[in-house]
Amino acid sequence: MTQDWLFDFGNTRLKCAPLGDDGVPGAVRAFAPSEFDALPSGGVAFVASVASEDARVQLLDALSRKFRRVCIARTSARLDGLRIAYATPHKLGVDRFLAMIGARDAWPSLVVGVGTGLTIDLVDREGRHHGGRIAPSPTLMREMLHARATQLAPIGGAYVEFADDTEDALVSGCEGAAIALIERSLAEATRRLGVAPRVLLHGGGADPLRMHLPDAESRPGLVLEGLAHWATLERTA
Repeated sequence: MTQDWLFDFGNTRLKCAPLGDDGVPGAVRAFAPSEFDALPSGGVAFVASVASEDARVQLLDALSRKFRRVCIARTSARLDGLRIAYATPHKLGVDRFLAMIGARDAWPSLVVGVGTGLTIDLVDREGRHHGGRIAPSPTLMREMLHARATQLAPIGGAYVEFADDTEDALVSGCEGAAIALIERSLAEATRRLGVAPRVLLHGGGADPLRMHLPDAESRPGLVLEGLAHWATLERTA
């Protein structure tokens, strides 16, 4: 029996995992966009992509040569209890949609993705999506500052509350801005729901923020977990 695989293609990297018979992703592998020839092969490739159109086409072309069928996940207004807030479903990124599906065992939850962007979505206990926020991630903030003022280093430094050198001030300001946005979102979510939701962090830039959010939980595979559930529903439809 050929193996089905899950592919989560973001703006900076591609993650994939085999889809288990139990509907759970297996061990995750990560690839650079230049490594499409090294991708696994199998039966059905289930794909979630927020990458550029050119990059997405390159990936789909590579997968079409390695898999019997390629199935692309898309945002829908409702899925297995989740009801999104967007009136136009396709405007909600499929990664955010799938992360909320992946978090269904933890509703009510504040789902925070930290990649190229910082995304925050609130889902209540009944699966109603109350909307969210999008901002630059700390990494992107640093890169944008460096692009406009090259003397400001894009990496380096350590987080402190009041820095006494530029590198520390940069990392503290950029990470602090993200932390403050999450904390404000949590406060508003708690006021709105009448109960504090669980804060779930995922994405490549989540770990540095988690150190300053003691009640947050690390759920690095949320998008793949959601994609696995979506794929399981597709296979049984």
